[in-house]
Amino acid sequence: MNRKLFIGARLRRLREQARLNQAAMAARLGISLSYVCQLENNQRPVSATVLLKLVEVFDCDVGEFSEDQGKRLLGELQALFRDRSLVGEDATQAQLLRMVEQVPELAAAFVGLAQRHLRLQDEYAQMVDRFYGEQLPTPLAPLPHEEVRDFFNRRNNHIDTLDALAEALAQELALQPGERAARLRDLLRQRHRIEVTALDAAAGVLRRFDARRRRLQVAAGLTDAQQSFQLATQLALVAHHDAIDAEIDTAGIVDAQSRALARQGLAHYFAGALLLPYGDFLAAARAVRYDLEALQRRFAVGFETVCHRLSTLQRSGARGVPFYLVRVDQAGNISKRQSATAFHFARHGGACPLWHVHDAFTRPGEILAQVAEMPDGSRFFGIARTIGRGGGAYLAPRKLFAIGLGCELSHARHLVYADGFDLASPRNVVPIGPGCRVCPRTGCVQRAFPPAGRPLEAGVDVESLVSYRFENEADELAYASRGNSADGLK
Repeated sequence: MNRKLFIGARLRRLREQARLNQAAMAARLGISLSYVCQLENNQRPVSATVLLKLVEVFDCDVGEFSEDQGKRLLGELQALFRDRSLVGEDATQAQLLRMVEQVPELAAAFVGLAQRHLRLQDEYAQMVDRFYGEQLPTPLAPLPHEEVRDFFNRRNNHIDTLDALAEALAQELALQPGERAARLRDLLRQRHRIEVTALDAAAGVLRRFDARRRRLQVAAGLTDAQQSFQLATQLALVAHHDAIDAEIDTAGIVDAQSRALARQGLAHYFAGALLLPYGDFLAAARAVRYDLEALQRRFAVGFETVCHRLSTLQRSGARGVPFYLVRVDQAGNISKRQSATAFHFARHGGACPLWHVHDAFTRPGEILAQVAEMPDGSRFFGIARTIGRGGGAYLAPRKLFAIGLGCELSHARHLVYADGFDLASPRNVVPIGPGCRVCPRTGCVQRAFPPAGRPLEAGVDVESLVSYRFENEADELAYASRGNSADGLK
């Protein structure tokens, strides 16, 4: 054996299951009583000869004594104890290791119970999604990022107080695209006694503020817009912390982690509003019919920044087109989602594979357009495109996302991307859903999971391209068609 293998807890379990005392175990294995005691107390490693004897005498699998099994169990425990929504108290590495070594059955039972709990929690959330959408939050305590996300969605992603403060400051400083960073550095130094220095970009940190030394470090190598965003974020945290905290207090956010995430999100909101002042940006968007690339050039910012700002233009008396915004990775995980529309995002699980935002990864950098219909008959016009982040060196980390931006079909005529589309043609409508686990559509060949709470057809005599068939499928079809538009398109 190349490595020492200690099997104390597993040997003791095997002996107790066989209802043997240590002397009887020693006799069965042909070893001394003291050796059995030492093995069970992990004072000596097991030899290959004794290990093979154990397998022979007790007709067990040698894999039961593998270190890998213990490591897997330890890894699963560590993952569960990192989930603060599941386990309220911390556990040290030593405590978890002792649990695996001394009571592996209880450790395995705990992991099994926790996994069943998570599945039931997910099933319950999917059912709430299916019947109530996002209008009825689940009574389960939300995670911090979910609480903050829901706060922005309740406000239609528009925070008027911060928008007005940012717009007034942009006018005062006469900020010009491509020349913002220098003005913001001067402002931080003159009004707030904060010196801005460069930060090694290789560290992967974009911004670091030392409040005691009044020093702000910003990653070197960023564009003027990226530098300005980081400078404006810190400016918001320093100059407008009272306004930010007032928004958080009004929202009723009390959890410390949720408040920290909300504070960061609101500071980012201010930064975006400073770079893209409300009145100027809305006028420019209308003038170019929401042409994203034209807006990028006009304001010298990135594609995602333009999309994000468009999703916030909901000021009373001066509203832009109400958009939804999503950011999706290549695995289908939605890392950003906000909406001023009725578009239904699934709170749990992946997005619909028929949604064009996934196709964007197959055509990087190209803008794709789609008319989509949800199961309730509501229709949306959307565009999607990939964006990249990071890089700059051979081994530098890179990110790849797809950004989806869309609006209700009635607003599509205001978008340049709808030109040439026959918006009324059934051939141009793609039936999508909020996600397989909450989608009631039948007959979808792309369905990855059955909908939550629906019994599957148990027969095996019929097979088709559709992976899942349901009992009472006629009822399911009726459910899917309820509320559809008058032309009956599915």
